[in-house]
Amino acid sequence: MTPRILEGIKVLDLTNVLSGPFTTLHLALLGAEVIKVENPKDGDLARKLGILPELNKRLMGTSFIAQNCNKKSITLNTKSAEGKAIFLRMVKDADVVVENFRPGVMDRLGIGYAVLSAINPRLVYCAISGFGQTGPDALNPAYDQIIQGLSGEMAVNGDERLSPLRTGFPVCDTVGGLNAAFAVMAALFHRERTGEGQSIDIALLDSIMPLMGWVAANLLIGQQQPVLMGNDNFTAAPSGTFVTQDGHINIAANKQEQWESVCDVLGVPELKSDARFQERDTRKKNRKALTPLLEARLATKPTAVWVTELNAADVPSGDILGLEAALRQPQVVHRDVLKKVPLAGYGDVEVFGLTALFEKTPGTVDTPPPTLGEHNAEIYGSLGITEAEQAALKSKAVI
Repeated sequence: MTPRILEGIKVLDLTNVLSGPFTTLHLALLGAEVIKVENPKDGDLARKLGILPELNKRLMGTSFIAQNCNKKSITLNTKSAEGKAIFLRMVKDADVVVENFRPGVMDRLGIGYAVLSAINPRLVYCAISGFGQTGPDALNPAYDQIIQGLSGEMAVNGDERLSPLRTGFPVCDTVGGLNAAFAVMAALFHRERTGEGQSIDIALLDSIMPLMGWVAANLLIGQQQPVLMGNDNFTAAPSGTFVTQDGHINIAANKQEQWESVCDVLGVPELKSDARFQERDTRKKNRKALTPLLEARLATKPTAVWVTELNAADVPSGDILGLEAALRQPQVVHRDVLKKVPLAGYGDVEVFGLTALFEKTPGTVDTPPPTLGEHNAEIYGSLGITEAEQAALKSKAVI
């Protein structure tokens, strides 16, 4: 069997919904043993979130399926004295703990970093929250949309007709999860060199803002406020979305030679010598005059033809696909981005695999998302808790 990067690493995952589960999904795809520690009543909230009511009722909502392959699930009430004691036993040989509660919750439960690191100094502890563990807003509730608004991300989307504009997927939660996964990997690397664990404080607000680096740099360094440009790219022209005979096309002529190739391919060579469009910066200032001139030519052929001709001339261009077409396009199929896993009582479902393709240690999707408490017997048995003791704990709602 091909070795995997995180083989032998044990992760205790106390996270819910998206940011934390997305973090631990990446660790699981890289081979870590990720044990979801869920409340005995109904587990991760994402188990009830999804488009299919029958799956929600089974606590296997589509939102949960998307983020939880390769993981194990146990139920444990860490608010109870017995549950807390069991969790502390598990921490002794764990490598990573990930949680995304509000700041202070883990400490109030008696299982915060100070307690856990005293038991296991090699532990990597990652806390994910909306605003971080400290600061004036640290205790405020936060969902992805709240962070989108507070980060400035919604304010730079759209155009003069439609702004502010939310990104169409939970980008802050997702990026926060990626940031946390990166940080956990870095902390494990540090531990390999020094033998010491550490705590990591991930804020969704912090995580999203560097993604606006170019826009922020224009403001911080050049004192230029963001300009709402819709589907146009502020760095160049023509660079954006244009109307064709049968739809739209993305064209990104960011270099001077690409601009000149656009003129040649579209059959408007005279625009190359037009004073309004000759130089990069003047083209950007005159994009509103340029766009209709280009669209008059683009309207004579369908998108697919223009994509082929422009790409052949080394001008980056592409169709604008709906989600289903995007997921089924030949390049995505070739890259094996989607994987099939069997879901008991439902059939095969498609999920995303690891999109970093490692030559020697590939990440794989091995098991479907776990049912709630599916691995209680395995995990608690490994701790020496007998079946009778497990039954007693279950009767008391500890597990």
